[in-house]
Amino acid sequence: MTTETKDLPPVQTIDMAGERYVVLREADYCRLTGESGEPPLPEPNARGNYPARAAAWVIMARDILRSRQKLGLKQEELAALAGIRVETLCRLERGKHAPTVDTLEKLDRALKKAEARQAKKRT
Repeated sequence: MTTETKDLPPVQTIDMAGERYVVLREADYCRLTGESGEPPLPEPNARGNYPARAAAWVIMARDILRSRQKLGLKQEELAALAGIRVETLCRLERGKHAPTVDTLEKLDRALKKAEARQAKKRT
């Protein structure tokens, strides 16, 4: 069931096991909860230093996620442009896995291609 309220996005509800749930876009959920939707940096050690490898994964994840969102692409769209699996992109954007150099190059080419398409549409 979907309902619309003035000045608010459509709200979809589902009933499961006698309970009613509201389905939100992730961006709306993050706005309401104050979460950024980005993976957090790992906990620093006692000296205040972040574990280098884990921090690098998160920084790369944030860059990929921000670039994709800036271009208005869904994960499925970017994955298709890059020639990688959606599951791979999802894991990378959560900062849980390190991308290979090959995968980073594919994502970089895909993001540049999408950016060029958008620039071409604006002119």
